[in-house]
Amino acid sequence: MSNLNARSASLQDADSEQENDPSNADGAARGAREDRTFHRGPLLERLHVFFNDNGPLAAMFAVVFVNLVGFGIVVPLIPFFAQSLHAQAWQVTWMFTAYSLGQFFAEPFCGRLSDRIGRKPILIATTALSVVFYVLLAFSPNIWAAILVRFLCGLASGNISTIQGYVSDFSKPEQRASRMSLIGAAFSLGFIVGPVIGGLLTHEHFGGNAFRPPLFAAAVLSGLATLGVVLFVRESRQRTQHSAPPQNMLKTAQEALKSRVIVRVILATLCYMMAFAGLESTFGLWVEVRYNWHAAQIGAVFLFIGATAAVMQMVVMRPLVRRWGESKVLAAGLFVFGISFILQSVNHVSWLIVPLLMLGTAGQAVIFATICAIISMATTPERQGAMLGLNMSTGAVARILGPMAAGFLFSQFGPEAPLWLDAAMTLPAALLALQVGKVQKR
Repeated sequence: MSNLNARSASLQDADSEQENDPSNADGAARGAREDRTFHRGPLLERLHVFFNDNGPLAAMFAVVFVNLVGFGIVVPLIPFFAQSLHAQAWQVTWMFTAYSLGQFFAEPFCGRLSDRIGRKPILIATTALSVVFYVLLAFSPNIWAAILVRFLCGLASGNISTIQGYVSDFSKPEQRASRMSLIGAAFSLGFIVGPVIGGLLTHEHFGGNAFRPPLFAAAVLSGLATLGVVLFVRESRQRTQHSAPPQNMLKTAQEALKSRVIVRVILATLCYMMAFAGLESTFGLWVEVRYNWHAAQIGAVFLFIGATAAVMQMVVMRPLVRRWGESKVLAAGLFVFGISFILQSVNHVSWLIVPLLMLGTAGQAVIFATICAIISMATTPERQGAMLGLNMSTGAVARILGPMAAGFLFSQFGPEAPLWLDAAMTLPAALLALQVGKVQKR
């Protein structure tokens, strides 16, 4: 019994010594830190992976948004800016046509060049040139000088294929549609903010200088976008002279014709972009004739259009593509877009203009991302910039032909005629998109 009591006392003394031992306390604290680190380590690793995977996309999203705010400031004001230079209706549409002509030449060139020397140098050069051309546009003395500067603006904006190539470089095939839609959302958000700023900065009491403040604002935003590319966008391709040998647009087009998927998608781009460009170039004239709307009211309309597109691209697009696939989503978007033109042409109630535009925007919002995703998945990595550039060049041709046809029909047959042409162009594109799905399955 005495032995048991002695052993118990010695154990108690040992426990008390361990509790009072500083080295043991350090060990316990170290164990607690290791336990916390064990749980914190996976979290930090997941955060590191998230920012490593999505950081480049976030930087590009911000740059595109800032740049498109500047672009969105200008586009709704172009008809009124042209009229301030005593332009006729056909000259107003030439302001849009000249811009698209510049894109036609710049997009495939910039896409091919970005495949060879990298995406970042192209983005820096194009956004910096936009600053210069916005300032030149503000001081245009007549309509022909303005049309020439708009052509130069189109050359400077020929970086969309480069942006698409950048997103494709950082994305897995199954991520491309959703990530392209996020970049499309940056475009849409730019069109939300830009027209509102443009409407606020335009004041009729400035007389002939009424449009200079918004154009200066667009130049400042392009400057910020240039700075953002320099500081925050990291290169996605290694500079090389061998991965993408020089190739002109004709050879790229020949490659596209060999692909039963790409040729159908590019034809769909031609059809739907003609419709979109026709609407864009005549919408201001249409609401002015029909409802006596002005620049501020049109800018407010773009707020609803941009919000609808942003919701579709950021929230709805991803589950739609996962459930139905790119080709079916593309076909449905084209069909809805075409139906909206028909409904708008027979509508004579002013308050229905915005809901019908939002309906068309819901369809149009999914077209851009799905077309880009289909092309990128059907093209080898070293040719993606060139092929996406060809697609954007096709869109530029459509933006040349669309305003010209819409302006002619508007002048000769009335304000509703362009809407019927737009519907006639969009619905066949939906059939082409359905064929893409069948070809992919085979």
